[in-house]
Amino acid sequence: MRKRSEVLFSKYSKGLKSLVRRKQVDSVHVRREGHQLARQLSALDLTAIGVGTTIGAGVYVLVGTVAREHTGPALTVSFLIAGLAAALSAFCYAELASRCPSAGSAYHYTYICIGESVAWLIGWSLILEYTIGGSAIARGISPNLALFFGGEDKLPAFLVRHTIPQLGVVVDPCAAVLVVIVTILLCAGIKESSLVQTIVTTVNVCAMLFIIIAGGYLACKTGWAGYELHSGFFPFGVNGMLAGSAVVFFSYIGFDAVTAAAEEAKRPLRDLPLGIGMTLSLCCILYMLVSVVIVGLVPYFSLNPDTPISSAFSANGMQWAAYIVTAGAVTALCASLMGSLFPQPRLLMAMARDGLLPSFFSDISTHTQVPVKSTVTAGTLAAALAFFMDVSQLSGMVSVGTLLAFTVVAISILILRYAPPDEVPLPPSLQQSIDSVRMQLDDDSQGTGRKNFNGVVDIVEQSSHQLEDGEAEIQCPLIQKQITEDKQNQQRRRKIAMWSIALFCIGVLVLTSAAAAEYLPSLLRFTLGAVGAAILLCSLIVLVCLNQDEARHSFGHTGGMFKFYAMNMDES
Repeated sequence: MRKRSEVLFSKYSKGLKSLVRRKQVDSVHVRREGHQLARQLSALDLTAIGVGTTIGAGVYVLVGTVAREHTGPALTVSFLIAGLAAALSAFCYAELASRCPSAGSAYHYTYICIGESVAWLIGWSLILEYTIGGSAIARGISPNLALFFGGEDKLPAFLVRHTIPQLGVVVDPCAAVLVVIVTILLCAGIKESSLVQTIVTTVNVCAMLFIIIAGGYLACKTGWAGYELHSGFFPFGVNGMLAGSAVVFFSYIGFDAVTAAAEEAKRPLRDLPLGIGMTLSLCCILYMLVSVVIVGLVPYFSLNPDTPISSAFSANGMQWAAYIVTAGAVTALCASLMGSLFPQPRLLMAMARDGLLPSFFSDISTHTQVPVKSTVTAGTLAAALAFFMDVSQLSGMVSVGTLLAFTVVAISILILRYAPPDEVPLPPSLQQSIDSVRMQLDDDSQGTGRKNFNGVVDIVEQSSHQLEDGEAEIQCPLIQKQITEDKQNQQRRRKIAMWSIALFCIGVLVLTSAAAAEYLPSLLRFTLGAVGAAILLCSLIVLVCLNQDEARHSFGHTGGMFKFYAMNMDES
């Protein structure tokens, strides 16, 4: 009976350990035949993917809704605040992408820094996000595309939406066809699909530049009537401006698609941070300039919530500009569709590599060097959803997946700073002593002495490395004592850091839950919020007082620091 309980306990402990096990960073360097993607993307290609995914049709609609209900003329400030908040997440993605340049994006970073169970959750959240997001975008293209033909009744019969009376389902063949076309394009090769993405994104950016230039010219002629209001620049107050920032924040979602192409970047240590940074900077500038012009053309309360940009130009006698705006909306949706379908096959491939999905999804075509099987699977599922389902009701789940991914990436950065998964071979103090001995030996002209001392140093390094694995003990008691003390201090500091990070997450969860739980009594909400804020503040104080772990410098690729990028650029 006792042996049986011990066996059950052993299996149970192994099962728990499998949920928190982490994979090594350098596992991505193991080249396996048939499992490598083509490195053909430059920083410009990555920027085109990021901008195309980020700038969707939301900006063509969101401007009017947010200005009317939340911000008024202060819409530009809301876009700026949201851009700064998105930049914090972008910095986290940039560092992790350069240190761990492998497919999988947030799933890959979570598996390395946190563990398998959380990575599994993030992986499926991202799959849900990309699938539903792509299907919703495809459904939104067909109505805008019909405007070029003079209405939906002018579309070809096989592309017109139909209603199945028996089921009450509205099918959209045009959306399904668009998803199939994009899937075929993605299967053709990364260079071909990135070229098309660049062209479509360029057309979209040109349309936005037309809105900025032509709208600015009209606003100068009319005297910027939208800003000459008695209600002032903040008609809804600072709270309204902040509420608008929370709404427009999701206009910046999409830069994480750049990290999905990490294995296909020519120089990931440099190109990935540049691609993320240029994507966010360009999108923030375009959003702010468009909002300045549109809110300045007409008063914010006169904007059409469905077609704010077209209505603003029409109110100033430029009805023909609606066609250019519609072209921009269509190209923005097409670019967003490609950006939504691009990361999903890479994510499926990464999960299959780690054994969380069948190996079928990890196969890469030897001809096109892209995961064709995963691309076809993802495209078929997205096409089916776009054809049969009205995914607008499910689109809110996309925001949940994105918020969860951003959160775990930020937590991964904390773990990287204070308790990185990779261990250093020697404590920093001992490593400095060995380096000083070697510097003295370099100045020594006697070859025999150099040989002897080098042998002692090599023995110390080899023995100390074996001591960490429990395989041997160091013969020198002084060095052994120093290593033991440094290792104990390091482990103690890491335990404190990990508990502080865990309490930080708990504090954030309690505080946000108390703020969102409107059904609870006010006193209980205030109490929970105070407890969450206290836990959050205490954990932050502990983390600030702790020194960051020296092992973070050896975590993954050393190119995670931006100083390294500049050195590489100078050398190249």
